Amino acid sequence: MEVVRNAFDFSDFPKTDLLVVGCGLLFLLFFPLLPHSTFAMATMIQFLMFSLYGMGWNTIGGYGGQVDLGKAQYVGIGAYTTAVMLIRWDVPFWVSMPAGVMFSVTWSFIIGYPLFRLTGHYFAIATIATSLVLKDVFEVWDFVGAARGLEILATKYDAVDFTHLIFENDNYYYYILLAFFLLGILIINWFRHSRLGYQLRCIKDNELIAQSLGIDVHKSKVKTYALATAFVSVVGSFHACYIKNIEPEDTMSLDLSILIALMAMLGGAGSLWGPIIGAGILIPLKSYLKEWLGASAGLVGIDLILYALIIMVVSAVEPRGVWGLIEKIRARRT
Repeated sequence: MEVVRNAFDFSDFPKTDLLVVGCGLLFLLFFPLLPHSTFAMATMIQFLMFSLYGMGWNTIGGYGGQVDLGKAQYVGIGAYTTAVMLIRWDVPFWVSMPAGVMFSVTWSFIIGYPLFRLTGHYFAIATIATSLVLKDVFEVWDFVGAARGLEILATKYDAVDFTHLIFENDNYYYYILLAFFLLGILIINWFRHSRLGYQLRCIKDNELIAQSLGIDVHKSKVKTYALATAFVSVVGSFHACYIKNIEPEDTMSLDLSILIALMAMLGGAGSLWGPIIGAGILIPLKSYLKEWLGASAGLVGIDLILYALIIMVVSAVEPRGVWGLIEKIRARRT
């Protein structure tokens, strides 16, 4: 009961914030019923995916202060587990997805124990190294398709197949991902109020003080790292069924790891809504700037420059991200 109570406890937010969140959820709920293009639907699905990626990263990176730049490796493990089990043995998504989480969490424990002996930029560099090494392994591993990757043949399945999560209409993908999104918010809200969440915030402020209070710093970090990994792996499994074409460069690249971290840092690391705000800003910008300035206007690369400029401006004005700006404006008014 305490877990459920903590998950639904939003009493520390002002009513105006909850009103805005409620309006946003209503928009997400009814979006497929509104006039929209296929491109807009794809952008919304990307927004939900990266919101969940950011939520996972935020547990260890935002609340724990550990800058993890290797989260893409767990996207890859989740995606490849689901793709391999679906293609080779026709295993349903609802079985392969938990299997992917299990493999990802196991790998996170294997590398997490030595990684969390490091601190600061040494930890960040080590996470990059483990992710790139795993990506290189997958690029030469014939069982998972090596560098050419794997392709899921959607024609083998019905137009609406909830068992294997194969659909012709993206609306089904959208609503299933929206359910994961809402569940993710509740889990992160529980984490904020949990004993582990308070321990992570104490560790972030001062590890020595945390140790003096009896907190097992190393164990707390590893457990939170596993929680972050589970989030990312679930979305990786969804990614496999949605994209249907899995390659190491697509699912395990350093670019993806950095983009996941940017979602939370730009929106506001260490806050519940930060990753969602970050994804709400960066994903539409990434999609539409590339479409308008790259594909339509022929100004290839200009979209990336504007994209980077926005990130630098926000970071320079408020290191705590957009949520930090909101709190600063609110403090001035009061």
